[in-house]
Order: sequence, then C-alpha cells, then structure tokens
Amino acid sequence: MVDLLLRRARVADDIDPVDIAVTNGVITAIGTDPPAAATVEIDCAARVVIPGLIEPHVHLDKALLDGRAHAPDDTLAGAIAITGDLKRGFTATDVADRARRVLDSAIVHGTTLIRAHPDVDPIVGLLGVEVLLDLREEYRGLIDLQIVAFPQEGILGAPGTLDLLREALRRGADVIGGCSYNEADLADCHRHVDLVFDLAAEFAVPVDIHADFADDATDPRFALADYIAEATQRTGLGGRVAIGHVTSLASRPSHERQATMARLAAAGVAVVPLPATDMHLGGRADETAVRRGIAPVRELWAAGVTTAYSSNNIRNAFTPYGNADLLDIGLFLAQTSHLSSPPDLRRVLDMATVDAATVVGVADRHGIRVGADADLVVLGTHRLADALLDRPDRCYVIKAGRVVARTTRVTEIVARPIAVVD
Repeated sequence: MVDLLLRRARVADDIDPVDIAVTNGVITAIGTDPPAAATVEIDCAARVVIPGLIEPHVHLDKALLDGRAHAPDDTLAGAIAITGDLKRGFTATDVADRARRVLDSAIVHGTTLIRAHPDVDPIVGLLGVEVLLDLREEYRGLIDLQIVAFPQEGILGAPGTLDLLREALRRGADVIGGCSYNEADLADCHRHVDLVFDLAAEFAVPVDIHADFADDATDPRFALADYIAEATQRTGLGGRVAIGHVTSLASRPSHERQATMARLAAAGVAVVPLPATDMHLGGRADETAVRRGIAPVRELWAAGVTTAYSSNNIRNAFTPYGNADLLDIGLFLAQTSHLSSPPDLRRVLDMATVDAATVVGVADRHGIRVGADADLVVLGTHRLADALLDRPDRCYVIKAGRVVARTTRVTEIVARPIAVVD
C-alpha cells in the first residue's frame, strides 16, 4: 500500500497537476493515474510542490547572537573579532539551544538538509562540532545535517587548529572547511588551501572553503578562486569542492572574471553566494557607487559553474537578519542581482533545490522523480514562477515521506468598501 499520496500537485507551470505516490520514504510514482488509496492523502489542489530546500552554508553555532554584542563598524574584520570574543563564553547548552531554534525554523520553512559550518579553533575547540554531532542524531528524520569542520580563525595563524580539524573529522564531521583569506600573507593563504585539500584526501571528505570575501581583489588573499580551482584539478576532487562568498569576483574586469569562472567550471568547483551577509558587510568604505558585493550569479550560470545560495549567518555580527527561510533569501538574491524574468526566478528556485543538492553531494537522490527521496514541500501558490514572489506558506513539509511540519493559515478580507449613494 502507498504510504503517502499527494494529489493534484503542480510540479511545472506548463503541464497539468500530477499525483505523487510515496512508499518507504521514496517517490514511487508520478502521473495522472494514482493508486486507489494511501495511508495518508493530501490534496494539493494544484498548489506548487518542490523538492525540499537545501541550505549549503549556515553557521548554527554562531546564530542568534544579536542581543549580546554588535560590531561597531559592521565590517568583516569587526564581525570576526566580536564573535571571537563571544565564543569564549559559549557552552554546549547555549550553542544547542540557539541551533535548535534555527533548525526548527528551517524545518517550518521547508528546509530538509543543512550543511552547517561550526568553528574549530583554539578558542572553542571542538565544542560546536560536538554539539552538532548530537543534534544530527536528535533531528534525524526531521532534517539532515552535514557538519563542516571550519577554521574561522585560520590554520597557520591559530596554532593547534590543524590538530583540532583532524580530530573533528575523526569524530564524524562530514566536510573539511577552510577560510582561505584569514592568514597573514598570500603564501600562508596558499598553504592554508593546501592543508585543507590534504585533509580532504586523508579523510576522503568534500571541501567547502570561505574564499575571496572582500570588496575587491587588491589584497591578493581575496583572489584565491583560481588557486582553489587549480588545487581541485590537481587533487582530482572536481564536483566535491565548494567556495562560499567569492564577492571580490564581481569587482574584477570582465575578462578576468570570465577566465576565473571558466577555470572554476572546468575544475568542478561550485560557488555559493551568501547575499544577506555579502551585501550587509560589503561596500562599507564606498562613499559613492556603493558596491553590492555579491558574486555575479548570471555570469556564473552562463559559465557553467554550479551555483547555489544560502543564509550563512542568522542574526549576529555577520548578518543581523534572517529566519532560516531560503525562499526569502532567494527573493533577496533576485532583487539584488538583476534576476527578474520568470525563467530567472525559476532558476533561483532551482539554486535552492536541485543545484544545492549537487553542491552538498545528494543530487542522485534529490528531486521530484521516481526513485528520489520523498523530501518535498507543498507551497501556498499555484505557479512555480511565483514561488519567490508570493512569499508562500509552506503548507506541508515532507521529509522521507513523512509530514514533519505544516502551516495552516486563514487570511480573509472581513470588510468591503461602503457604497456611496448619490
């Protein structure tokens, strides 16, 4: 017997609604000839159904710190410094409580997988990793959690970090992270990248590096995308490497941008813009023609670079906004990147679903097709082209074939204009 049946689901704007059957957490049929019965049936009433949303770059351990301190200059350096001070007071209970609040919000907003980047450094040790390892089990069946061992304070500039990263991977971190710009000079930045790739090879894990997070590339530490592409090709890790931010790319001359993006595409390096953070911290010294500081999404698409987006930080010194709603972030990305046509908006939606699945390595089992995991979201809108614009309710959030969240809302106009009688 079918476990779950979604009737009259809108999966594309150019075809009639279909029925989606799910058994044992997997999509088993899609079409207009549904099974006669199912354990659970949901009438989507021609509302849009999309694959589960995927956050490929979130800092759960540093979320919701906005009430504790504020970076006085709202710069990247200021955010790193003030958060470093706050980290000294972190406890397991504190980190877990804040992370749970974000995870719960993400689930309600339709996210079915998060790649989280907890800090690993001499300040907090492995605290963030240990908490997220526990939360990964606690939330199993509700949301998948990938854990990145992330050296926010650098590796060479923070002695002891390399050993901590290795221990994090031994304990079960899924991905090795990097912060390629946070070293003293270019040579150390290159060494940082090399050490990250050495750890990836040692533990057979993917790579996810914070890179090129500056207004421009005048400081060569913020122009390492080409070096990361070279390292990816040298180590044969194409398709398993992502770089986040990459904001300096937008400031480079067109021919340089095109050359770098061609190298990224050829090497199989994905790019993840983080628009809420990138635009908040970027352009702080610009007095005129203030830069947006977001990686050039349309050009990345044209170059064939796998591109997703994510929330990054939520309500802290890096990003004082957010509620773990990927559709909200997607709309902001569209608004700030000149992406407005229906095909553009559909592509932005894909960035948070099928493209993000490629970034985090689950593309083989994610999507709306027979054989894919039944991670699905029923939206309160009737056209995919409107999925961002309408800010729709997540009517049902389905993880592995089970409804894990729903939003029920009644909105109505209860008064009408009073007719004026002449």
